[in-house]
Amino acid sequence: MGDQYMKKFWKLAATAAAASLIVAACGGSDSASDTTSAPAAKTDLKVAVVYIGTTEDKGWSYQHEQGILQLEQELGLEVKRVENITDDATSEATFEQLAADGYQLIFATSFGYGTPMARVATKNPEACMQWATGAKFLLTKAGGGEYADFDALPTNMGTYFGAAEEARYLSGIAAGKATKNGKIGYVAAFPIPEVLRGINAFTLGVRSVNAEATVQVTWTKTWFDPTLEKQASESLLDAGVDVLAMHQDTTAPGVAAQAKGAKWVGYNSDAAEAAPEAWLTAPTWNWGPFYVKTAKAVAAGTCPTDEAYGTMADGMVTLGSFGKSVAADTQSLIEEKKAAIIDGSFAPFTGPINKQDGSAWLKDGEKAELGFLLGDMTFFVEGVVGSAKG
Repeated sequence: MGDQYMKKFWKLAATAAAASLIVAACGGSDSASDTTSAPAAKTDLKVAVVYIGTTEDKGWSYQHEQGILQLEQELGLEVKRVENITDDATSEATFEQLAADGYQLIFATSFGYGTPMARVATKNPEACMQWATGAKFLLTKAGGGEYADFDALPTNMGTYFGAAEEARYLSGIAAGKATKNGKIGYVAAFPIPEVLRGINAFTLGVRSVNAEATVQVTWTKTWFDPTLEKQASESLLDAGVDVLAMHQDTTAPGVAAQAKGAKWVGYNSDAAEAAPEAWLTAPTWNWGPFYVKTAKAVAAGTCPTDEAYGTMADGMVTLGSFGKSVAADTQSLIEEKKAAIIDGSFAPFTGPINKQDGSAWLKDGEKAELGFLLGDMTFFVEGVVGSAKG
């Protein structure tokens, strides 16, 4: 990628880490595109959101839906939902249709929507596009060369995501304390940096309290497939793991874990009710403030093009409730580490950290850079069992 784009990216990343759009939405400081004081959104603003699954998944899409509901409630808007849209090139037709129908603000809530949305954004400059889980420099690595540099990227498209790795690390502590045999399983979606850094952060949390524990990964190559994800979970349980974690959009791993008397770390939303006996905790999301703020900006005539990256400090990334089997001292340890993450005195990817093969990655005290975590994390850390290539 070009130096021009990287300079811009790192400036935005630093802003996001310290005081992202989400902080502003909650009343804090903001970047140059601050529109917190903008007038309330017009009731005729047309907003749409595209989901990879169903809002009933009690996972990724469900949690975004909670944010969309907050947007509707606070701004008096009715948002159009489009569900079950595969996050590949076929999604381009969906974005094209929404733009043709006059939607002024379109949210795309899955990683694979990035290039299709960028193509539509380029052809429809009057629409404001927002891509979840991506970063613009990732488009310069893909897209068949059409986004070879920053200048080729659409000027009406922003991105939004958050440091789930912070809550992943904390949930790893809960798992590391809960396992009795040191064998933890992880049902994972696709071998992309987003998923890999989650697995790695989780494993670092596990091994911070249980140095000999391992995390065995099984790939499903799905985001939402309850049947396949249940089968993957059962295969891990049959292999002897006694705690399951996940990067999936369903609660199938939790149901499978409870049926076998194992424990479960969820993801996306607080789904303790799905498997209360198995539940430990989960990395969760709070999307509402971002959605509200972005709609206000568009209603006021501005399309945010920031690379918004929320954190636990600004409230976009959260940790779910603790299950009844999580001991009080474990809860206290997690809360202590959470406070250190929020005040900036600790970051999950701080050395010394070795790669899966035992070779050094980060030196003692060295912190991984955000750009690397977002785009170049293609390996597992020490303690993970399985292939990072899927």
